[in-house]
Amino acid sequence: MKALQGFAWLLCLQLAGEVLARVLKLPFPGPVIGMVLLMPALGWPAVREPVIDVARFLLGHLSLLFVPVGVGVITHLDILQAYGLRLALVIVLSTWIGLAVSALALRALMRNAPGEEGSPDA
Repeated sequence: MKALQGFAWLLCLQLAGEVLARVLKLPFPGPVIGMVLLMPALGWPAVREPVIDVARFLLGHLSLLFVPVGVGVITHLDILQAYGLRLALVIVLSTWIGLAVSALALRALMRNAPGEEGSPDA
């Protein structure tokens, strides 16, 4: 029962995100706004505990979520054959760029962390 409550919380927060995105004409997808709303909501035990239960359930069945993707790949093998090398190149390059940006952001944040050598608070 708690897992159903957690799922209901997730759906309600996603709906709230969708409504905010459309009403305020925000440039972000509704589910992203819903996840941002989820972050402070997890501070409330009435939300946190059911969401933990549904998260455990969903993570336990995570492999099932890859079935539609696999079927999609199989049904579009002709596109994959035509553009597969380009897709692989884009995936590799975007992954490297994402890792580089994350590393640079982490370096900048650690440089300014209080208590570290060389930071203004040390």
